[in-house]
Amino acid sequence: MAFWRRASHPDGDLPKTDRGAATFDDYDYNLVPKKRELTMRLAASDPHQELLATLWSEVGDDLASLVTATPARTLDLERVDAPIEVRLFSGRSVTGVVGRVPRGFEGVYDEAVRRLDDRGDKPRIPVGLVRTKAGFRVNLLIGMTR
Repeated sequence: MAFWRRASHPDGDLPKTDRGAATFDDYDYNLVPKKRELTMRLAASDPHQELLATLWSEVGDDLASLVTATPARTLDLERVDAPIEVRLFSGRSVTGVVGRVPRGFEGVYDEAVRRLDDRGDKPRIPVGLVRTKAGFRVNLLIGMTR
């Protein structure tokens, strides 16, 4: 690829294996996921590997019990353009931070939470834990919010 077409990655300070994964091609104009199977991988999960390993051993095969515990941001927080740190709700307790929404996709996350809230559901996005060569990763099952 030509050097003038290379875009710097917004999470360029993170290792390549920990930058998260998402693309705007998977969403329509209103930031609604096009497919029900769509996932968004959280960035910055490397510092939280111990917590993720504990969750993996506690939850086991019952990954359906994990959901996000991060509310939608207020307009004041959106103006700051701060990253969205994600915590998980596991049964009765809320975990510490397990990662953050990839930079640039904060609006997609906020819209998903608002969509759930507007239709009367709890504003919690289902989550899947994945074990990779680089460690545990957190996938938001964002397509389930359609």
